[in-house]
Amino acid sequence: MKTLSVGIGCRSHSEAADIEAAVRAALGSNAFEQIRAVATIDTKADEAGLLEFCSRHRLPLRLFSREQIAAVPVASPSAAVRAHLGVDGVCEPCALLAAAASDSETTAQTARLIVRKTAHAGIAVAIAAPNDAALSDVLPSPQDQDPR
Repeated sequence: MKTLSVGIGCRSHSEAADIEAAVRAALGSNAFEQIRAVATIDTKADEAGLLEFCSRHRLPLRLFSREQIAAVPVASPSAAVRAHLGVDGVCEPCALLAAAASDSETTAQTARLIVRKTAHAGIAVAIAAPNDAALSDVLPSPQDQDPR
């Protein structure tokens, strides 16, 4: 079941392969097939690597404005993101907003982060799911866990 929304913050000219590696690293034992949407700030609407990644995996790209993102509290604000984009973070708020998008109220409070911001090759990734998603739809079953 597609229940995960992936929020991405990346530098300009990030490669699709690097974005994919960052997403796969953040997913951990969650299945790539559980992703229902990718989300980022609207200034990344023409980011070639991000568009290529979404196209390659047939994932919709949801874009959110600075105002929408600024309305979502960020546990660990980034001074660099604040200086560059005027918001405290991108990946976590965008993941929450995209996960909540199926809710009639469409507020980040109707979603929860299941993976907080992780960074890989300069790409920040966070993963969220709607609050009403069953835990079994979000987390792998015990038999899927790596026994190591």
